[in-house]
Amino acid sequence: MSFAKLEFFNPFSRSIKDRAVFNMLMKALERGDIKGKPLFEATSGNVGISLAALSNVFGIEFRAYLPNPTPKATQVLLRVLGAEVVMTEFETIDPTMVRFVEEEARKAGAVNLNQFENDDNFLAHRFTAREIEEQLRSIGKTPDVIIAGIGTSGHIAGIASYFKERYDTQVIGVVPAKGEKIPGIKRLETKPKWYFQVEIDRVVEITRKEAIEGAIRVARSDGLLIGLSSGAVFRAYEKIAGELGEKTYVLIFPDDGFKYVEVFESYLGMT
Repeated sequence: MSFAKLEFFNPFSRSIKDRAVFNMLMKALERGDIKGKPLFEATSGNVGISLAALSNVFGIEFRAYLPNPTPKATQVLLRVLGAEVVMTEFETIDPTMVRFVEEEARKAGAVNLNQFENDDNFLAHRFTAREIEEQLRSIGKTPDVIIAGIGTSGHIAGIASYFKERYDTQVIGVVPAKGEKIPGIKRLETKPKWYFQVEIDRVVEITRKEAIEGAIRVARSDGLLIGLSSGAVFRAYEKIAGELGEKTYVLIFPDDGFKYVEVFESYLGMT
């Protein structure tokens, strides 16, 4: 039996990133770190959208630094929300880009929440895990296998740490295949902080084409418009389930498909 955690019901970015951004921002406000300062953040999508939205709520100026391949839809949505958008020459958000944005913030007297190293990101997903536990418990289930993408590694690590303490749950990570780019997930060479602090049982590599096809397959079988990282998680599930057999699977679907219309358009030969 398989279940999907549909994180696109979060209101600001329509993604799982609302959880981490809300926790990081509220903790920074509680500590008095911001005090009228602008926020600078390296982002390839949903964190930036969530930060832009919540910055408006709290009256904070926000500047998003984007890697070069960022989808146009993300750029447009950030500008709709009033964020200052800086396109960089970085091909992906790696430690070099993270340091670059940190330095930009220091020079400008801005605050960099740094989603890639801020433990408030990781800790937010202990609550995500508890939600999953409560939802499954309501139908008399516990998770045998959890499958999630690896980006900052905040949500997979937070969920893994919670369930590994309580159950004999296998946690499977999903990354792009070598040389491939899938929005929202990254290869381990980018050194995601929390991945190396928890027990992840194995990692499955997925191509961009597989991720797109996974999203389309879910749309046509279940009527859900999911994003590319969700499509990658689904394809990993298909591979793992064929090997592990009948178990209770939980798939984490981080966002929906609307930001990736251009990708689907190209794949379907509509351009």
